[in-house]
Amino acid sequence: MRILIITAGSRGDVAPFTGLGRRLKEAGHQVAVAAHPSFAALVGGCGLDHRSVPGDPEGLLQAWSRAASREEARAVTREYVDGLADGVAEAVAGGCDLVLTAFGPAPLSQAAGEASGVPVIGTYLVPAFATGQFPLPGAQATGGPLPQDNFAEGQAVLRRAEGLFAGAATRLRARLGLPDGSLSVPGDMRPVFHGFSPLVVPRPADWPSGVEVTGYWWPARPDGWRPPDELVDFLQAGPPPVFIGFGSMAPGQGDRLSELVAAAVDRAGVRAVVQAGWAGLGGCGDDVLAVGDLPHDWLFPRTAAVVHHAGAGTTAAGLRAGVPAVPVPVMYDQAFWASRLHRLGVAPRTLPFQDLTADALGAAIKACLAEPAHRRRAAGLAHRIAEEDGAAAVLAHIGSRGAG
Repeated sequence: MRILIITAGSRGDVAPFTGLGRRLKEAGHQVAVAAHPSFAALVGGCGLDHRSVPGDPEGLLQAWSRAASREEARAVTREYVDGLADGVAEAVAGGCDLVLTAFGPAPLSQAAGEASGVPVIGTYLVPAFATGQFPLPGAQATGGPLPQDNFAEGQAVLRRAEGLFAGAATRLRARLGLPDGSLSVPGDMRPVFHGFSPLVVPRPADWPSGVEVTGYWWPARPDGWRPPDELVDFLQAGPPPVFIGFGSMAPGQGDRLSELVAAAVDRAGVRAVVQAGWAGLGGCGDDVLAVGDLPHDWLFPRTAAVVHHAGAGTTAAGLRAGVPAVPVPVMYDQAFWASRLHRLGVAPRTLPFQDLTADALGAAIKACLAEPAHRRRAAGLAHRIAEEDGAAAVLAHIGSRGAG
């Protein structure tokens, strides 16, 4: 079967699908990943075909930060999603028998799949159905004392998410000659598989049938990858360092954050591996090493703790490694995952990015390392997560379709 995986956004929105895609390929399917041009090497390096869809998510974040008005931000967003819509349609028209789609571009994937007569399955990385058990990621309120409060807030989150792509989806459907009144939204899709562990977010009992939580889809490691010699030497030169990185967050703030991180590391009295990310973090001093993108599944088990923005992918990598975390959420779903880490007992309280100072970060690192229970709980949870096979449910469903 020719399977096309469609995703959009930052590296954390793409990397898990390389793992799912590789499993599908090993099962005998032909697999392509439709993603932004900047991820062509990541996808290709994992042995999967890449189909390019327009868009520069890093540039989009920078444009939002520079926008002088809400109208200007909306114009930039419309240009991004319209380009994405065209790319999704072209990727599907390029040939496939089945589409797997991330949550964000799901309305575009549904339209393109409908036009080509190709079935579409949801493969989401964050909870994407309203529930009374908790407010969904991205909630603007913390929910109320009753389940209906959480459910109502979850519905509001979904309406905002759907609204981001609604205009582009409507225009795409018109261009593809599809009926006006049958516009689909991500919550209408069945089946939907959520690629995170039920130990981290158990499947809510009030979710509809056909919506499952499978376990994580671990990113594939690029073929032939080897750690840089400089990193290996640094790790061997002293005690396990703390990892510090903010992923795709805070582009353009590299100088300020690099100074802040260096001061925090000094205050905490630790060694650190600092990942540049989109912020462009750097390192200075004998106890700090700056690195670029590299597989977290290799690095994180070699660290004492991980300081990160609590994106879904980095959160998962830290849990897999069995090391405690210092979550520093910035936006979107990150506060949700940061809260989960704290509730699981593998992290101290959240340090919101807007409250980040050298003193606060240094104190949070010290607090994380000083409490042995954080590492003990993290190691125990990692052992249980390792027993899960998140890709298995997706593979079984595809196999049950009778094609291969």
